[in-house]
Amino acid sequence: MLKALIVDDEPLARGELAYLLRRTGLVEVVGEADRLEQAIERVRELEPDVVFLDIQLEGESGLDVAKRLVEGTGGQRPEIVFATAYDEYALQAFELEASDYVLKPFEESRIETAVTKIARRLERKEHQPPGTASGPSGKPPGRIERLPISVDDRIMLIPIDKILYICFEDGKTSIVTEDRQYRVNDALIALERKLQHSKVVRVHRAYLVNLDNVIEIQPWFNSTCTLIVRNGNSIPVSRTFMKEIKQLLNF
Repeated sequence: MLKALIVDDEPLARGELAYLLRRTGLVEVVGEADRLEQAIERVRELEPDVVFLDIQLEGESGLDVAKRLVEGTGGQRPEIVFATAYDEYALQAFELEASDYVLKPFEESRIETAVTKIARRLERKEHQPPGTASGPSGKPPGRIERLPISVDDRIMLIPIDKILYICFEDGKTSIVTEDRQYRVNDALIALERKLQHSKVVRVHRAYLVNLDNVIEIQPWFNSTCTLIVRNGNSIPVSRTFMKEIKQLLNF
């Protein structure tokens, strides 16, 4: 049975969510909170498995609650599910490694899906070999498997291994996979920070490349080279990054 804490400043919303959570048969609602400091205190006292967070609290933000949990408890923090009427904060939520983002008005099937996913995740963590370092979702600290990006008012989750390269051209950043190109508002350096524990690395002031998707290295002038990725595109490597790329690709 999962222990859940509900953080929402609307009593009716807390009651509805508590009812739906209990209906799953997988959740015990161990507490409620309606403001930031109270939520942090309840987490410390009750040690819930999952916290359901509204975005808009009275004069405060559920995002700030999530940040405090991430900064204060590290890998031991509870799973976080944002349960809110506002869809525009989804990207920020996933950047805080939220487990899910559920929109109001709540649908029972959607709540059940979120709960089932978290129950399975926690079960996998329980069966993880002793001494294995892991973050809140069972992955090595800081490592991500999917990159959340905002595209046409939607949040897309792109698997990192599908990314070929990321480039900045014509005043816009593009993320290129084998079957699609995504134009995003993120700065290249911001994406580089998000992907710092992956195989996507800087090779040029205007390019990041997924080294796992490089299929050929072609020498270029002035002791530089060009990387050919899986879709056949050529990515330049500047002299600044040549030494590091040689070490990473072992050539």
